[in-house]
Amino acid sequence: MKWLRSVLDQIEPQVVKGGKFEKFFPLYEAIDTFLYTPGTTTHGPCHVRDSIDQKRMMGTVAVALIPCIFMAFFNTGYQANGVLQQMGVSTVAGWRGEILALLGLEISPDSWLSNLVHGGLYFIPVFLVCNIVGGLWEGLFATVRKHEINEGFLVTGILFPLTLPPTIPLWQVALGISFGVVLGKEVFGGTGRNFLNPALTARAFLFFAYPAEITGDSVWVAVDGFSGATPLGMVAADGMRPILEVYQWKNAFLGLIPGSMGETSALACIIGAVILIASGVGSWRTMGGVLVGMVVTIGLLHGMGSASNPAFSMPIGWHLVVGGFAFGMVFMATDPVSSAMTFRGRWAYGILIGVMIALIRVVNPAFPEGTMLAILFGNIFAPLIDHFVVQANVRRRELRCAK
Repeated sequence: MKWLRSVLDQIEPQVVKGGKFEKFFPLYEAIDTFLYTPGTTTHGPCHVRDSIDQKRMMGTVAVALIPCIFMAFFNTGYQANGVLQQMGVSTVAGWRGEILALLGLEISPDSWLSNLVHGGLYFIPVFLVCNIVGGLWEGLFATVRKHEINEGFLVTGILFPLTLPPTIPLWQVALGISFGVVLGKEVFGGTGRNFLNPALTARAFLFFAYPAEITGDSVWVAVDGFSGATPLGMVAADGMRPILEVYQWKNAFLGLIPGSMGETSALACIIGAVILIASGVGSWRTMGGVLVGMVVTIGLLHGMGSASNPAFSMPIGWHLVVGGFAFGMVFMATDPVSSAMTFRGRWAYGILIGVMIALIRVVNPAFPEGTMLAILFGNIFAPLIDHFVVQANVRRRELRCAK
C-alpha cells in the first residue's frame, strides 16, 4: 500500500490551504484519515487520558453493527425465499433474479448462500444510496464551512438502512437521509451539536411523510403482492394467539421474523452491546435504564390486563425480542451526542425511553412499535435531565462546603 500513501502525499500540497484545490481538502482529509492514522502530532506538553477519538469511536460502533448487517442480508433473503417457496415460485423477477440465476442459486430458505445473496440484493442498494447521498451532503457542508468531514456520518450511514423495510423505494432513502443529515444535524452545526439522532430523524421523516412505504403489512417481506404483519402488529390486532401459532420465541430472538432489515435479531444486538460496553463506547447505564424502564412498565401493564386492548396480553419476554427494542436500546439510545452525558442522567434518560416504549406499544394499539418515537422523545429531554443532575451536584457541594 506504499503506492497509495505516495499518491496521497503527492496530492496533499494541492489541497491544503493555499493550494490550487484547497476547497477539496475536506474530501482529501476524509479519505486520508479513513485509510491511515493521522500523521499530525501535538506540539508542546499534553495530557492523554486514553487513545479513543471520534474515528476510533465510530469505527467501534461500525464493528458492533456487523452482526446486525449480517442479519439484514440473511433474514431479508430468508423471509423472501420462504414466501416464494410457499407460493411455488422458483425464480425472482427483474435484475435480482438474473443475478441469482447467474450465480446458480435456488430460491430456498434452507440455503444460507441464497438467503445472504438474495437479501444483499435488497440491502446493498439501500446502503449505497444512503451513503452516497448523505456523504455528498456531508462533503458539501464541510466544504462550505471549511472543516474536515466528520466520521459521525459513518455510523448514520449504517444505522439508517438497517431501520428500513426491504421494499423501500430508493428515492425515499435519498430523501430521508437528506432530511436527517441536513435538518437533523447540519443546520445545528454538524456532528456534536445536534440534539436529535440523525438516523432516527430520517426514519421519522419517512414514517410521517410516506407511511404507506414504511408501515403496514405489505412492506416487510420483499415479495410483490405478499401481505404479512409483524409480530407486534399481529398482537395489537388479535392478541397473542396468532403470534404463537406462527412464530417461536427462539426464532424471534435469533431474528428470523419479518421486520426492518437490521432490527429483527436480539442476539445480534446483544453481541453489539457486549462490544460497545467492553470498549467503553456504549453506555451500559443508558442500556440498563431502557431495559429497566421497559420491563417494569410492561410488567405493570401486563398485570393490569385489558378487555378491549389485546396489546396488554403480550408478556415481557416477547416485548424484548420483537420490533426495534433491542436495536434501539443498544445503538440508538446510546448515541453519545443526543443522549444524556452525566452518569445519573443516563439512568434517568434510559428509564424515560423504556417507559415511553412500553406506553406507546401497549396503550396505543394503532401504533404497536414505539422505539423510534420514544428515543426521539428522550433526545429532547436529555439536556434538561443533565441540567438537573449538574445542579443537584452543585447543591450537594455547596452544602458540604457550608458545613
